[in-house]
Amino acid sequence: MFRPAPIDHAEIMSAIIQLQENITQVIHSNNQCINHLLAAFFSGGHVLLEDVPGTGKTTLAKSLASSIAADFKRIQFTPDLLPGDILGVSIFDQHTQDFKFHKGPIFTHILLADEINRASPRTQSALLEAMAENQVSIDGNRRPMGDPFFVFATQNPIDFHGTYPLPEAQMDRFAMRLELGYVSAENELKILNDQQHKPPLDDLSACLNLEQIRYVRDAVQHISITDELKRYIIKLIAATRNHTSLQMGASPRASITLMKCAQALALIEGRSFVTPDIIQALALPVIAHRLALNSEAQFSGKNSGQIMQDIISQTEVPA
Repeated sequence: MFRPAPIDHAEIMSAIIQLQENITQVIHSNNQCINHLLAAFFSGGHVLLEDVPGTGKTTLAKSLASSIAADFKRIQFTPDLLPGDILGVSIFDQHTQDFKFHKGPIFTHILLADEINRASPRTQSALLEAMAENQVSIDGNRRPMGDPFFVFATQNPIDFHGTYPLPEAQMDRFAMRLELGYVSAENELKILNDQQHKPPLDDLSACLNLEQIRYVRDAVQHISITDELKRYIIKLIAATRNHTSLQMGASPRASITLMKCAQALALIEGRSFVTPDIIQALALPVIAHRLALNSEAQFSGKNSGQIMQDIISQTEVPA
């Protein structure tokens, strides 16, 4: 009979707290956003951070990358960016009389896709296979990604000039869509003080290595979630598929993602099991970006976030 290896909860919590403290040295924002980011990261998902320019999206991504002793690459998405600029290209070597593949920046552990919606949908789609299957197919060969492989994408709101909406298939690859929002006056004063001499990001050093990250990710799978809570997740997802304002509800991938992120957030909060309030807290950032409104709902001024909030409030919560 298979018996999982015992988990050292003290070691796990120590690693998580170190990572949280490292990030908050640079990011003076609400801790909920940081915890949700870490929940996606530790559950093996990817994150889309959408907000107006200047709110710290790129800085948050760099803070996470700098806190982990791992390979980090950044791609600045622009309208002229091509899929080959992301995946890599095969170049003919005259000495060997053969083609040699030169890896693109996607072959890394942590990838920052900065302003992803400034590139064309064709270029955006270069990330699809890697995000879903941890591999890319190039020239008939399958090439595995790093372990871990985490995409942190940022984008400006889609009504800004020079942006392309991400296709539905691309949005479904992201475990969560998060927003930092504007900081309070007190936190903005801390930012000004931090930036007075030099950016605090310059002094940030790695506090965790890849082995520790994999250990925490393994621990996520040991977090208990009851069948009753799994049915609650299914009810939330099913409600999106039957909603009169939606032409496309959430996919089964959303159900799996919500369950895994809930396990990860429970671990981050020091719990050994998932509770209904964790699922409720994550349902909006995990599900809302996957929904497509029908034309009537769009004309009436509704958005997917409001609809998801209504679904959460109207769905019976397990006792």
